[in-house]
Amino acid sequence: MSLDLTSLKSSVKSLESSIEISKDWITGKNKNIDEVIRAGVICNFEFTYELAWKFMTRWLSVNYSPSVSGIARKELFRIALEYKLIDNFDSWVEYNEARNKTSHTYDTANAEYVFNTAKKFLTDIKKFLKVLEENNK
Repeated sequence: MSLDLTSLKSSVKSLESSIEISKDWITGKNKNIDEVIRAGVICNFEFTYELAWKFMTRWLSVNYSPSVSGIARKELFRIALEYKLIDNFDSWVEYNEARNKTSHTYDTANAEYVFNTAKKFLTDIKKFLKVLEENNK
């Protein structure tokens, strides 16, 4: 069974666009604009991360074991690493932690952390999507 990757592709593209826009618009000159742009990147990160781990679960359920569905995120990432869906376990744990902090983005330090993590995530989510595309049966 092949997975329909359309929603994941779309969310990755949206995350990438929001990060590119942030490079031009976050200048430090207007705090309100900076916060709005940063919030857009964080929102795109949140949505894309959620899709990523759900697609990871679906792929592993089909190609590894149906029992993957109920496991903890860290265990999911370990199995994904074993099956070469991802290449850095620690980074994915960090993305999970950043996702958990998105409900606290009203805190400037948390928002900055999640924003910077989202930029790092873009590289890994693109790799993950490429692996899924190559191994989508």
